[in-house]
Amino acid sequence: MKANKIIIVLMAVLGLTACTKLETTLHDSVVGQNGSGSLGATAGLLSNTYNDLSFLHGQDQLFSLEETSSDEALIPTRGGDWDDNGVWRSLHAHTWDVTHTQATAVFLNLGKLESDATTVLASGPSTEVAAEALFLKCLAQFYYVDLYGQVPFRPVATYNGVGPSNVLQAADAIDTLVTVLTAIIPQLSAANSPYKASPDAARFLLMKVLLNKQSYLNRATPAAADPADMATVISLGQAIIGSGNYSLTPHYFDNFGPNNGGHDPGYGWGPGTEMILAYPNLPGVASNNGINSGGIDARWMMTLHYNSNGHPGQGVYGGAGWNGFSTVADFYNAFDASDTMRRGNVFYPGTTNKIGLKVGFLEGQQVDENGANRVDRNGNPLSFNPQVALIEPNPLTLEDDGIRVVKYSADIENYNGGQQGNQLQIFRYADVILMVAEAHLRSDDAAGTGASLTLVNQLRTARLAAPLPSLSLVNTANLYDPNTMLAERGKEMYWESWRRQDLIRMGVWLQPWALKTADDPKYLLYPIPATQLVANPNLKQNPGY
Repeated sequence: MKANKIIIVLMAVLGLTACTKLETTLHDSVVGQNGSGSLGATAGLLSNTYNDLSFLHGQDQLFSLEETSSDEALIPTRGGDWDDNGVWRSLHAHTWDVTHTQATAVFLNLGKLESDATTVLASGPSTEVAAEALFLKCLAQFYYVDLYGQVPFRPVATYNGVGPSNVLQAADAIDTLVTVLTAIIPQLSAANSPYKASPDAARFLLMKVLLNKQSYLNRATPAAADPADMATVISLGQAIIGSGNYSLTPHYFDNFGPNNGGHDPGYGWGPGTEMILAYPNLPGVASNNGINSGGIDARWMMTLHYNSNGHPGQGVYGGAGWNGFSTVADFYNAFDASDTMRRGNVFYPGTTNKIGLKVGFLEGQQVDENGANRVDRNGNPLSFNPQVALIEPNPLTLEDDGIRVVKYSADIENYNGGQQGNQLQIFRYADVILMVAEAHLRSDDAAGTGASLTLVNQLRTARLAAPLPSLSLVNTANLYDPNTMLAERGKEMYWESWRRQDLIRMGVWLQPWALKTADDPKYLLYPIPATQLVANPNLKQNPGY
């Protein structure tokens, strides 16, 4: 009976309307959810919800909204390539409008994730299955708050309704996320880690909510962090750190390689040891326990040149790349000389020796597995350089401009077949260390010489980078000041879909950076798609759109 009561309370919390006093809504009509649903049917619904996370793999979905809009990533138009009516350029330059197709696609995919999780909750799940579904619903709601500032949702009792859904504004959504995530931590199974919702995954997500809380409440000028919230972040993070279940992977890029899940020892030096939540791809396998391969090949195809794999126009293992995504010189140059492990441009076993392709920031002349120079489609040496513009007009240089980033080393045996072995990193252990350090900086170690510095230097030592003498949150006059949390997060977490959050939380999102001038505060949020405003009058367009 106790377990049933817990389920009722948890479901009722997610079924609340847009009022702030949670205790007044716990009588919502979800009493029938007592674990009586068909086990097979409920399991299938839950697997279907996990499959919704596959949209995280793509180059044109969450990754694009969080990274292409930041100073870490740029997709220049190269002649006729990557124009796409300006959707890529407008993200980096902060000139998008209400018609932006990627903002619409992500909004809809989050809605599907949330809706499918609610369907699981309405199916009579067990306590643990209900907690997993609630976690997935929270994940969707977190990204809704982060990207759009408001959360459309349906209570479990009306999960299949056809009328307009309710909408939570940021403050209510944060309260709901904190309440639900706190409640489900003891209900989740540790055995789910790293491919399904686990207690540590819920702790991690709760840390993100609390760390970003003030920037979600006031994006233009975030208030100082609440010390109680930071204490909770530290406590949650220390529970993960102290569990002994994770360690910093000895070779940084093994966190992202084809063997990071331990399924293909032909690559890298060993499996990754930092996965808290990851998408379970398997090499050459279409489905893994009901979860379909996400096709992570976009992570290298989107950045590599057409000839990066094989001979001109003909990849040995498949099509080489799409010749698009780059980084800017300022971000690349922020890496100090000692930080070569994370900066990369280094040999990676199983890939470099087969096709010459290195990992990390690819700069300079590209070579094949025998050391012979690769060439671009004009027959000129293929040499990536830091110079890049939003529009590359010169046919002699447009294929080479821009340093390329290969964080996920290519699974060359499954190069672009959609079934690679790389596990997509959603929540990673190194981020826990950085979040705990930041919480100390925002509370009991404002000088940046105590616990925060110790944690960051432990991470840097593991990455073979020189320790820092001191630490602060951000230098608003220099986004790449090496003695700041913002810079350290950039070096550790680049291209993992956190940069936009970090820049907003640090209060520097509206500042100029390479190929972006100072901009309008409306770009702190993405627009609500016009079709959704018509379908749901409870949604309100964000200011400025």
